[in-house]
Amino acid sequence: MDTVIVQLPDETESRPGAIQQKPRLLHMGPGETRDFGRGAPGGALPIVLPDPGVSRHAGRIEAAGDFWRLSNFSATSTYVVENLEGAGEYVKVAPGRLGAPVPFEFSRVVLPALDSTASFKVFAPQHAYAQDGAGPDHGERTVSPFSLDPTSKYFLVLTALCEPRLRTASGVALPGAGEIVEQLRPLESCRDLTRSAVNYHIDHLTSVKLRLRSGNEDETRVGAKREDLVTLALRFDLVREEHLALLPQRLLGYAH
Repeated sequence: MDTVIVQLPDETESRPGAIQQKPRLLHMGPGETRDFGRGAPGGALPIVLPDPGVSRHAGRIEAAGDFWRLSNFSATSTYVVENLEGAGEYVKVAPGRLGAPVPFEFSRVVLPALDSTASFKVFAPQHAYAQDGAGPDHGERTVSPFSLDPTSKYFLVLTALCEPRLRTASGVALPGAGEIVEQLRPLESCRDLTRSAVNYHIDHLTSVKLRLRSGNEDETRVGAKREDLVTLALRFDLVREEHLALLPQRLLGYAH
């Protein structure tokens, strides 16, 4: 089972006019490691950061259960790991630090570079959340098979998708990416939300969090994915009426 997914740097960013490709993903299981850096001639690394200001062998990430560790092989540079789902939280990994644990589910690893910064993203989607009442005095904790974080942006997107069906309990049409953007933009955490980001969260929910699709492109039509997500989320009460409070209040509500 994949516990860590690395989104490799986009090779088209430095080529004006280049056609945007789907992100390249590197899947890792528990205990697996991948090194990153500029690389040496004839010795490419799994995660390549070609900026000349980045060390040839800059560091290593290790998948460890439902989190991951970062090692900084630089003798002089501090690396920063940003929480992409938070409100500006980050952790610093000092030069020479080995195996620093990173608790964030959505992260960006940022290295100082000659061209401003070099970065790549790391996702740890298999975070475990115990049910109410679990703890040392209640025996072994029970963990949901769907590890959804209600404080995340992907959960906001899922809630916005489910809202029409939760409010009307009918086959009303589901909102598109543009409608979700407009609905969530009033939230401070979603001021920079875009259509492509919404579609990414839908893909992430479909393939990683709820594991609905095999990844076959013919099976992943946007409309079918949205319908499948809402059907599963409502069937198993992954999104409930109380979660609607997470959404911005509408000026014109649905009729009850």
